[in-house]
Amino acid sequence: MSNDTKISRDVPTGGYRFLPGIAPFSSGVVAAAGHQIVHATLRTPVPWREGFGLVERHLGELNRPRSALCAIELRSPAPFSFDGFDEFNAGYQALLAPVVSPPPAPVLYAFSYTVPGAASRPTFVVAGAGEMRSRGVGVQGIVRHGETSPEAMREKASHVMGIMTARLRGLDAGWLDVTIIDVYTAQPIEPFLLDAVLRPAGAAAVHGVRWFPSRPPIAGLEYEMDLRGVARELSL
Repeated sequence: MSNDTKISRDVPTGGYRFLPGIAPFSSGVVAAAGHQIVHATLRTPVPWREGFGLVERHLGELNRPRSALCAIELRSPAPFSFDGFDEFNAGYQALLAPVVSPPPAPVLYAFSYTVPGAASRPTFVVAGAGEMRSRGVGVQGIVRHGETSPEAMREKASHVMGIMTARLRGLDAGWLDVTIIDVYTAQPIEPFLLDAVLRPAGAAAVHGVRWFPSRPPIAGLEYEMDLRGVARELSL
């Protein structure tokens, strides 16, 4: 059974369930009954260690426990090697490397947390995924490794859309519930966006996509996506 089809696990103190993924990550989170997930973006990203202090203060102001934090987004100066990424994850990350104005060190860009009060639809965050095959190891697991032609990028994007769909299913959600589609690549997206992303996204395509001209966190990957469905978006 692949990581994206595992049964979700409850975090009662946090008010959410998570879909197990490869260590140290989950494949996504969904609010538990009676809760909803709120997404907050920092106007000015801060060093990631300071960022956790910011998150703790914000949660404290809302009388929410630390365990209410269910997702974070970071930005990195440059992609890591596979081994370097594993080593860096000893401190936990989920990061991308912007092409324009990369930060001098990893910074906290955004985070998500739960609050009491159910939304009208499921609220969730689907963790980012690149064009790695299931159980793929190293560069041999990358779909069309080393290729960036329009055809190769289309195949990469289609592969990642499959992962996103499986993770949505694992969180008991669907494309109709998605409010934000994020695409991360340094390659042009116009040649494949309509056929490989927007049409398969169905009803979620009405929201378009947010394109971050960024390199995925691991050297060799060319494309990454993440999704979320929330009722509340904050800018801090």
